[in-house]
Amino acid sequence: MGRHVPGEITTAPAGQLPAAPGGYIAARSDAEAVAEWLAEYRASPRTQQAYRREAQRLLLWLAERGMTLGEVRRDHLEDFEAFLADPRPRARWVGPPRPRHADDWRPFRGPLSPASRRQSLVVLQGMYAWLTEAGWVAHNPFRLMRDKRRRLDNRQGRIERYLEAPLWEWFWDWLNAAAGLSPEEEKAPRHRYERARRRLIFGFGYLLAPRIAEMSAARMGDFRRREGRWWWNVVGKGDKVASIPVPPDMMALLAEWRLTLGLAPEPRPDEATPLLRALDGRRGIGDNRLYRLIRQAFSEAAEALAMGQGEPSHRWALQLRQATPHWLRHTALTHQAQAGVELRYLAATARHSRLDTTARYLHAEDEAWHQQQARHGLSGSDPRALGSDPEGGGRDRG
Repeated sequence: MGRHVPGEITTAPAGQLPAAPGGYIAARSDAEAVAEWLAEYRASPRTQQAYRREAQRLLLWLAERGMTLGEVRRDHLEDFEAFLADPRPRARWVGPPRPRHADDWRPFRGPLSPASRRQSLVVLQGMYAWLTEAGWVAHNPFRLMRDKRRRLDNRQGRIERYLEAPLWEWFWDWLNAAAGLSPEEEKAPRHRYERARRRLIFGFGYLLAPRIAEMSAARMGDFRRREGRWWWNVVGKGDKVASIPVPPDMMALLAEWRLTLGLAPEPRPDEATPLLRALDGRRGIGDNRLYRLIRQAFSEAAEALAMGQGEPSHRWALQLRQATPHWLRHTALTHQAQAGVELRYLAATARHSRLDTTARYLHAEDEAWHQQQARHGLSGSDPRALGSDPEGGGRDRG
């Protein structure tokens, strides 16, 4: 079973009665009550995993204070939100991805962004609503938040975490170059394999805008030809099933990758093997490993770019150091919007249920707006605009 972790979410043993008076679920602890709530999402494993993470953080935070879910008050939510923004002490709470029962596992990879904090509160509000109905807690403290709509509204402003087009073009060129390898290293089978895999990962992410879990779960047979056109079949967030058009560049990358694996250029519908592979060329790679591969590439590119001269190099190097795998999805959708892809098709690619969510990627009007705003200044560009004729000619001064 591994080491015991405070706040570990487990299911109540069969046949045991609930400990809470009037409770309607078979749970004997907060952790078991949360497990009952999570069981409602058994048909959506990715959603369940994401919700488990948020609930686990809350349970661990409460355990540090010797509190239960039923003791949480309105003022505690302020403290918890501040904790999400800056989990301290950092050595106890923050660390790289590790298996849940590893000694160096930590619940955070870093402080949560405002958007991630909103998402956490949204999830936990839903959890408390369910636990209240289940009779496990007496009230939902989130309902006491006067500014609840602002805090829990998960709609956000315009997407800003993406790579601008010139930076993406530089990065793709860097990715396709030898990246400092010697001729001997470049010829080594492992380097060729890892380079082809990198190209596929970033090409896949940029051309089809998948989420990281969708990338790691992708199978060769998910790419299918229908009436002469290639489509990518994906089961995404909320178990939404979709077919996304596959552009020619993606099929070229896929063919290159398959040849590296010793396979025919085009996949067959019955190929259930992983798309992305470990170094043995057979096993798939999980979300955490894929996350590290993407972050590593961004970090290496940032170091290479930082060697350049001038302010843009330093600014872009900073962006690459900050970039996460989800930036790749934001970059893909933003650049599609800038290329003129219609909103309805962009929403279908993103698999958003609301058009206003997709509209956050629309930056096309920014340049035009900025150009027009630049016409407004403290003085006109023509010095005669204020009437500089000493004889009084020119502009009528009234």
